[in-house]
Amino acid sequence: MSGIGHRATGRLLLGPALQRPIRRRRAPETPRPTSTLPSARAVPEPGAAWARKYRAKLLGIDVAVIVAASIGAAFLVNPVAMTGGPGARRAWVITTLIGLTWLAATAVLRTRERRIIGTGAAEYQRVISATILAFGFLAMTFLVAGEVAPRSYFITAAPAGLAGLLTCRWLARKWLTRQRQYGHYLAHAIVVGRRRDVEYVVRQIQQKCDAAYDVIGVALSHPAQRSLHVDGDEIPVVATLDTVAEVAEQCAADVVIVAGNPHGGSDYIRSLGWDLEGTQAELVLASRLTDVAGPRIHFRPVEGLPLMHVELPTYAGFRHIFKRVFDVVVTAAALVVLLPVLALIALLVKLDSPGPALFLQERVGRDGRTFQIWKFRSMAVDAEARLEELRAANEGAGVLFKLRDDPRVTRIGRVLRKYSLDEFPQLWNVLIGDMSLVGPRPPLPGEVEAYERHVQRRLFIKPGLTGMWQVGGRSNLSWEDSVRLDLYYVENWSIAGDLVILWRTAKMLLRPVGAY
Repeated sequence: MSGIGHRATGRLLLGPALQRPIRRRRAPETPRPTSTLPSARAVPEPGAAWARKYRAKLLGIDVAVIVAASIGAAFLVNPVAMTGGPGARRAWVITTLIGLTWLAATAVLRTRERRIIGTGAAEYQRVISATILAFGFLAMTFLVAGEVAPRSYFITAAPAGLAGLLTCRWLARKWLTRQRQYGHYLAHAIVVGRRRDVEYVVRQIQQKCDAAYDVIGVALSHPAQRSLHVDGDEIPVVATLDTVAEVAEQCAADVVIVAGNPHGGSDYIRSLGWDLEGTQAELVLASRLTDVAGPRIHFRPVEGLPLMHVELPTYAGFRHIFKRVFDVVVTAAALVVLLPVLALIALLVKLDSPGPALFLQERVGRDGRTFQIWKFRSMAVDAEARLEELRAANEGAGVLFKLRDDPRVTRIGRVLRKYSLDEFPQLWNVLIGDMSLVGPRPPLPGEVEAYERHVQRRLFIKPGLTGMWQVGGRSNLSWEDSVRLDLYYVENWSIAGDLVILWRTAKMLLRPVGAY
């Protein structure tokens, strides 16, 4: 964004929530006698303060892991030298150089930057990039210097250290996320704009349990009331558009979020950026581009004009080929490993009730093509014939039919459904190409006939064995939320995102939510 001072930065707040909403505990309000507007909520600690402490902890963790990996690899490669034998000085110099270079790379690539810690994949990506940069630089340095460093150093230290760094960062994030659920370790934000845009941004922040912001107040274009009610939370109106910077400094706000297009447009945003110079608050722009993920958005300034490019989704090409290769490799391995488990489940289904162990049903796949989906039978054999008599008791959302206590479900079927074990035979559907490991929920033909035009976009890619609908709440989701999650995935999927969904699916199998 052109014209905004160096202390103010522009970022986008995008993407739907992938986790269940969690209400954070709010600190009580404290009056501010110098203003006729309500004060922002009292906050336990400024964001800059906790960020410094948390970053210091991350630095300590990184140092410990890198030192352990470097020295551990050296002892494995040349234990004699590391314990004072021949070549001890050279071995310790190389070990120290590896550790210092590695640690410097984490600093150069800003792996502990406040904006990325605790949320999103950027933190992990930077740690990986820093490791690659460090060992690439070391390899070139040793080559130019004519120094022969044991390759086993690199082969041992790099993967072990990287695994340690990523694991420790993940554990630190789990702790940080838990703290944020109780209102700690958050950047304190003031949201600015028109009422409708402000409500949208506040609601999105409240619904994300990994969001790094706590909204302590809002500033409206026309503050006709002293507070704003959003989903049961009362947010005080702490400023007008003209007094945002002053109030942000008084409240020690870390972030001023501009929602949508406030009165005054770009001129107002530019002036606000100037006013925030010298304060600790950053300037963040919240986009109303719904269902567009960050990787599809690029900025390209043209003679001071900040242009935001939004890539159109594609449904073919190299990424889809790679996705198919990934599906085949993982599914083939899974079928081999799980074969005894599948045989045991099939036997239990046969013993529990009369009928076949497997159940075939017609579903709609990519581009509207139908296929036969494989599942372990979890209902009585006459389940389809009894559907009409139960339709009046339907508890499903939208065009879906669901009953929490469906009388057609068998005893073993209830267990299979709770832990999604009845879906395992669909690995075969994935292997032969009818489905993918991750994708939208595979619909019935009758459901597709009732789809609205925009919902048809679900069929642009292959349905999935799991997906955002499963990790987002499954049968507890409303029809609108289910559609929103599926459409978001269709237009914004990535291999990294698929890995995250598969990981979260594995956790959901152990602690099922919304399965019946």
